Amino acid sequence: MNFELLFASPSSAQTVQPVRYALTGAKGGFARTLLAQTRLIERLVPAALCDLDVPGLRAMCLELGFAEASLVDCTDAASVAALAAGQIALVADVALLASSEWDILVEATGNPSVGYRVAVAALEAKRHVAMVSKEVDSVAGVALARLAERQGVVYTTADGDQPSNLIGWVTWARVLGLDVVAAGKSSEYDLVFDADTGNVTQLDQTFAAPELAGLMTLGDDIAATLAARRAALRGRKTSATADYCEMSVVATNTNLVSDVELLHYPVARTTELADIYALREDGGVLSRGGVIEVFNMLRRPDEASFAGGVFVVVRTFDKPTWELLAQKGHVVSRNGRYACMYLPYHFMGVETPISLLDAVLHGRPSGAAKPAQCIVLAGRANVDIAAGTVLHMGGHHHDVTGVQAVLLDRSSAPGDVSPLYLAAHTTLARDVKVGELITIADLRNPDEALLRAWEEGCE
Repeated sequence: MNFELLFASPSSAQTVQPVRYALTGAKGGFARTLLAQTRLIERLVPAALCDLDVPGLRAMCLELGFAEASLVDCTDAASVAALAAGQIALVADVALLASSEWDILVEATGNPSVGYRVAVAALEAKRHVAMVSKEVDSVAGVALARLAERQGVVYTTADGDQPSNLIGWVTWARVLGLDVVAAGKSSEYDLVFDADTGNVTQLDQTFAAPELAGLMTLGDDIAATLAARRAALRGRKTSATADYCEMSVVATNTNLVSDVELLHYPVARTTELADIYALREDGGVLSRGGVIEVFNMLRRPDEASFAGGVFVVVRTFDKPTWELLAQKGHVVSRNGRYACMYLPYHFMGVETPISLLDAVLHGRPSGAAKPAQCIVLAGRANVDIAAGTVLHMGGHHHDVTGVQAVLLDRSSAPGDVSPLYLAAHTTLARDVKVGELITIADLRNPDEALLRAWEEGCE
């Protein structure tokens, strides 16, 4: 990719139209990082910002340095259409975005129904879409990509977000002819072990795990070491619904699937990944190759973070080549059969402008041009749930009431299983016992448009 071409400023001899974007969920954390970065890029400008909290959105934009005169609260289509060049519409209603002039939608509401509808409206109007709402993508991404193709526009994941980063990394490895055994990312927050205190710090929480002092190397029995590390955490939850959702987006764009429905989620150090994500016959944890995964980063306080980054584990070839790479510090398994190649970063909206400019200027998506529904992000009840219960979605990781996210290979999944975020906010039509999968028939009031999109994507 020619980054200089994407970001070049127009010369005095030419006039280049800036790339304009609309942004939903515009007061969220991702949106802030994108808006902040936009301030540094002359070629990229926001045209319309949508959030339910318009006063809060305005305050954030002013804090970021946008001129007050450029920010215009709009409550109807006429006021949006009447904006002068350089003014930015601030709206609470996504329907008003249609009246603004922009090239690409950045969908970041995280709301499956709303996000799907605004994306469809954009694509039908022959405008590009960068999908940040993984909840939408996990249900309707395949159908939206097909709609974009019919309309002659781009539907893409967004660089800086982990799904797009990992899709790109897998693509890179495959272009090089590498055999991808596993691909994945680190979980959101590292487990930082301090041997002096015996404590682990994870974000703003610190707890005792003195047993980890003797478990900082894998030893000969990898499975036993990983089990002991897990036991040292004393039942603390280290998986997240958001991780499963992101990996489902990666799967549809790469045709990778899950090895087990909850993923292996090892507590691991970067240098161990090539040994852990090996096939079982080679001492690793995998029953098959070509899988998606997430690991919990274990490190000492003075070691660098994986920073929510992404990795591929590949089979090695030509022993001298990989011995040379191992000597240079690359991560190669102890038996020399596997190597881990990784990008230790996750820059969110700071990197997203690359996707926006590339989609509009060159018509290229960051993900696969034709994703396929090879996996299902489903929900398995982790408690008994009574008929009439509303399956609320909420919290930082967009968990669904009483439901554990699972990743199922679609080739072996029940045909009527419901995608998790189709079930979100619906009402259960029957009692669901602990351990049962949520099916489409269990949902009393699913979003019909979202259901049709799911069914189309599965055809």
